[in-house]
Amino acid sequence: MRQKRKKLGVNVDHVATIRQARGTTYPDPAFAAVLCERAGADSIVAHLREDRRHINDEDVFRIKSAISIRFNLEMSIARDIVDVAVRLKPHQATLVPERRRELTTEGGLDVIGLGRRLQRVVRRLQSAGIEVSLFIEPDLDQMKASRDIGVGIVEIHTGHYSDAKTKRERQSHLRRIIRSAEFAHDKLGLRVNAGHGLHYDNVRPIAEIPQIYELNIGHSIVSYAVLFGMRKAVKDMLALL
Repeated sequence: MRQKRKKLGVNVDHVATIRQARGTTYPDPAFAAVLCERAGADSIVAHLREDRRHINDEDVFRIKSAISIRFNLEMSIARDIVDVAVRLKPHQATLVPERRRELTTEGGLDVIGLGRRLQRVVRRLQSAGIEVSLFIEPDLDQMKASRDIGVGIVEIHTGHYSDAKTKRERQSHLRRIIRSAEFAHDKLGLRVNAGHGLHYDNVRPIAEIPQIYELNIGHSIVSYAVLFGMRKAVKDMLALL
């Protein structure tokens, strides 16, 4: 029997990055989100960073009102960001680590180390009716800690897999992702998503992991869309899933 395709969440951050390069009002990430929905995306993702380097507060409210599919807000656990999320009430909040000088998110959240502080944020978001996901490394202990603080979703960081320089290194990271996805889904009962650095040439092995429910992909889709249009960029990615 043919496997059902993975869900696709499209991250529109880098539409806003292009806008911010010139300080204009275009291109509009909310309109990009609508185009992604029309092309078949299952959800829209946007990261409201503390420094507002691309997506800003107005963007997230406009995106949520513009689309009818799920809106997944990536966010740190900083109090002002949590305050915005509670007002916005996205369908899902994905908690990620954030460092001011990084080009992009560099790794997974340390659920074990953050402990009770993270749990307080999770409970506040859940009390506002927001489903919470944690962006973590493919590590079994981090998976268990995520389950223990009460979330139902984890997103596996695929950045090390995506950045691997050799086939051997890439296969090693892939095996780790597979093992973690199996453990989180089959043993802990968590819904498993994955993302970071995935593109048209490396996504298939991740999409073939049965336990993974959704892939969240941004930079490669927006880059492809610059050359070929958003509709084709989303549909070509969907075809690979």
